[in-house]
Amino acid sequence: MSVSNDSRRPAIQNVAVSTDTLSVDLVDGRSISVPLGWYPRLSHGTAKERKSWRLIAQGEGIHWPELDEDVSVENLLAGRASGESQSSFQRWLAGRNARKKSR
Repeated sequence: MSVSNDSRRPAIQNVAVSTDTLSVDLVDGRSISVPLGWYPRLSHGTAKERKSWRLIAQGEGIHWPELDEDVSVENLLAGRASGESQSSFQRWLAGRNARKKSR
């Protein structure tokens, strides 16, 4: 997937998520890899859910609809992990577990 973008703003070209790493390729040729643990929702997602992503804001971010997770290229470049509070994550996890049990 190719993204055109203002050359002053980094944009994401491709995303790969393994069991322990989030890797992002930028249109300018750089690659960024961070621990998957930085993003607890991604860590708790299935391989299928982690593969279901889309670029947002002309490649300035990634959205995982099934996990309700967004990651920006700005935060990746700055080395910032998820800013979600523990209480917010725990509510999300509880809701996720409840949905799994009701299936």
